[in-house]
Amino acid sequence: MGAVETNRTVVKSIPELWAELSETALLGRMLGAFGEIRITRLVPEASIEWESELAAGSVELEPSGFGTRVHLSAQIAPSSAPSSAERSPRRAGLLARLLRRRTTRAAEPISEGPEALDPGLAQGALKAVLDEIGAARHRPFSRDAHAAPPRV
Repeated sequence: MGAVETNRTVVKSIPELWAELSETALLGRMLGAFGEIRITRLVPEASIEWESELAAGSVELEPSGFGTRVHLSAQIAPSSAPSSAERSPRRAGLLARLLRRRTTRAAEPISEGPEALDPGLAQGALKAVLDEIGAARHRPFSRDAHAAPPRV
C-alpha cells in the first residue's frame, strides 16, 4: 500500500542500540502496532529486516557525529479484507425460494484477513520507537537516591 519512513540521531552507541533492537521480543514490543513481528535478516550492528502480517520494514544504524543515525522504514501490506461482492450473504436455492422457506441457520462468518494499517498510525509507531530507544535509561552522575549525602 505505502511506505513510511522516519530517522533520527540518538545519543547512544551502535552496540548499545544493537542490544536493544536485535532481539525479536524487544523489537516486537516496540513495534506492537504492526502486530507480531519476525526478524528475517540481521547484519550485525548495521541493519535489521522484519516482517509481520501488516507490514515489513527495516532498521538501519550508522555512526553519526555524537551518536548513531537510526533510519526506520515500513512497507505497509495491502488489505486482504474481502470485497463487498464476497461479503454478500448466500442466496437461497431455487427450491427454497419456490417453497418460500426461510433457512434458520445463521450466516456463516466470513473470515477476514488483517485490515491495512493506517499510514499515519504506522508513522506514529515508528516515531515512538525512536522516542523509546533515544530515552535515557538512567541519569548520569546520579547516586543512590536513598543514601545520605557524603560528609565533608
